[in-house]
Amino acid sequence: MHQDKALFVIDAQESFRQRSYFREDEFLPYVARQQALIDGAKTAGIPVVQIFHVDPSGPFSEASGHVRTIAPLKLEPDVTFRKTRHSALVGSGLDVWLTEQGIRRIIISGIRTEQCCETTTRHASDLGYLVDYVGEATLTFPMTDATGREWSAAEIRARTELVLAGRFARIATVEEALAGEHKDIAA
Repeated sequence: MHQDKALFVIDAQESFRQRSYFREDEFLPYVARQQALIDGAKTAGIPVVQIFHVDPSGPFSEASGHVRTIAPLKLEPDVTFRKTRHSALVGSGLDVWLTEQGIRRIIISGIRTEQCCETTTRHASDLGYLVDYVGEATLTFPMTDATGREWSAAEIRARTELVLAGRFARIATVEEALAGEHKDIAA
């Protein structure tokens, strides 16, 4: 069966464990939802696209050995891309692959919620793709703003979903992203 949609698993890589901000507290719930999304996509015949972020040095460099799927996530992608920018669609060849495959709908998941997942969502929407943003299958970490206020991962996820909803994506659960037709987003 030909699918017109694909699942993106963005930056779900061991590199993040090497960062000082990495926290385990929301990690296992993320892995459970991410795994359910991956497994559901495989069952439905939706191509799974794994995207790794790579940098010339540090824990995101190929030489570090950390540019691999974060454990305990189990993932056998249909195709893998490497990116050097926040959007998975910049300089990775992913946009060409999507066009060649006839894919017009994208399901977004991965690490970090407000960074590469949000940026890829906005970029994909601007390119005309229909996007399901599955916040429960994204992970981020607390951040401190310029005033010294710490924003929890839950607050960052809520803010990200707020600004994407209805403009750039449909905010969907794992089950909604796997099951339904995507309604066009109003401009």
